[in-house]
Parts: sequence; structure tokens; C-alpha cells
Amino acid sequence: MSIPQSITIEHLLASPSHRYEGRPSDGAAPAHALELHERIELREGLGIVGDRYFGHAAHRDAAVTIMAAESLEHVAEALQLGAVPDFAATRRNIQVRGLDIDAMRGATFSLDSGEGPVLLRATRPANPCGWMDAELAPGAHRALLRRGGMRCAVLSDGVLTLGAAVVTVH
Repeated sequence: MSIPQSITIEHLLASPSHRYEGRPSDGAAPAHALELHERIELREGLGIVGDRYFGHAAHRDAAVTIMAAESLEHVAEALQLGAVPDFAATRRNIQVRGLDIDAMRGATFSLDSGEGPVLLRATRPANPCGWMDAELAPGAHRALLRRGGMRCAVLSDGVLTLGAAVVTVH
């Protein structure tokens, strides 16, 4: 087990519906009014309660997506944008600061934001798609290569909240 590391959970997203269906040129479906949360509940083998992928067998090993805030800052810098793109447009579930999540493929780790640890396994990259150019900025798809985050399996029940957290690699 590694030494616990302090990080920050900056955003939590759980959406009951898909927004990116069809072609990017057609535009995304409207955002659901209550997608961003201060607290989310996770269930072992199922994902995030209230999320569009919760309980879907095809997503059990990839029910949660985690992205580093630094990845969106890289997009803003690389594309010379005036501001950092909106996290919600990435459709990732959890945005963290201070963790190189993209380097954790295959790792089992826990996140603890104060209500007990939630055990996760980083199963595969959450590769960016063409929607990133349409929703974040032209060129964002390329800027996010190898920085799109990780898809994770949920290995224990628990709760995550915004703010200070601790990550421990097991």
C-alpha cells in the first residue's frame, strides 16, 4: 500500500441522460439541470447512483470516469483559450486536482473525502472523442490525448463529496 496523498475533488457529475448522441455537428442534447453535485453515492459493481451508466452490465468495469483538473488547464494553455473549458462538457464523473489519474491504469486505489474510503480500479483510459472539439474547443480532442482520464470499476460502496480528499494506491 502506498502513502496516502492529499488531493481535491473539484467537481462531481452524475447525469441521468446521455448528451452526446449522433454526430458532433448536430450538437449536444441540452444539459440536465441537476448534473453537478456536491455529493455522490457509489455502489459496488454498479457505479454512481442516478448516473446514466448505473447498473449497466456493459459498464461495470468502467462505470465511473475520473479526470484531472490539470488536463483541462492543459487544453486551455495548448489552444490559447481565454479560460479553462467547462468540466461538465467532458461528461466525466469526477474531476480531481493533484492526481495524475492518467498514469494509474490497472491500479486499485481508494478515494476518501471524509465519509470513508471508496475503493476503485482504473481499468482503461477514458479516451477523448470528436465531441471534445465541438463542446470544449476546436483542437481539444487532440489536446486531451493521453489526458482524458480513466474509466474505473467501483469495488466498494461509499460516498464522495467536493473538497479535500485522500487517495491511497493499494
